[in-house]
Amino acid sequence: MWNGAWIAALATGAVVIVLIVWASLFHRKRRAKAELPPQVRYNLPIEMLYTLIPLVMVSVFFFFTARDSNTLTQVKGDATVKVKVEAYQWSWRFTTTVNGKTLKPVAGMPVSDYRQGPQLVLPVKSKVEFDLSTDDVIHSFWVPEFLFKRDVIPGIPEGNPGRKFEINTLDKPGVYAGRCAELCGVDHSRMLFSVKLVPQAEFDQYVQTQAGSAQ
Repeated sequence: MWNGAWIAALATGAVVIVLIVWASLFHRKRRAKAELPPQVRYNLPIEMLYTLIPLVMVSVFFFFTARDSNTLTQVKGDATVKVKVEAYQWSWRFTTTVNGKTLKPVAGMPVSDYRQGPQLVLPVKSKVEFDLSTDDVIHSFWVPEFLFKRDVIPGIPEGNPGRKFEINTLDKPGVYAGRCAELCGVDHSRMLFSVKLVPQAEFDQYVQTQAGSAQ
């Protein structure tokens, strides 16, 4: 969609530039006392043209935006790893469920370094379902490397599809920075967290340890 939007924008820009150059070259004043060119008013075909073309362009963009948005936000519910994300002023609480087994929640405080904030541990190359909620103000859950961001809006009841999204985690283990991307108060800039992606075997061991702690 991004590439298509750029192609359409460049094509439109090229047409506009050609029209400007054409009007400048072939309709410039050639004589010192040239008569004023005939003025064109209420040209119905031209008015219809510059009304219909933008309408068609906007309609095409709307179609592809709606199609891609529905695909990106579709939640099938078959993820084995599910994370309940609770946002609050000014940190996060993560409660992970793996195959029906709930792990010990991880919560944090406002920090200046994302590595000091609450850490969410996930397996690499796995589908993860997120359920976002908050009880105070609007926040936004964002891990730049995941190429996905979703606002956390208060008042949305549990079970509402607007609270959930699914992503496939990266195939590269590592620690990735996460943050709130919605201005939410005085410590918004310190509402940081991290996501640690580990191999599946290491994640299974982590699940056993955390499940025991939760019990």
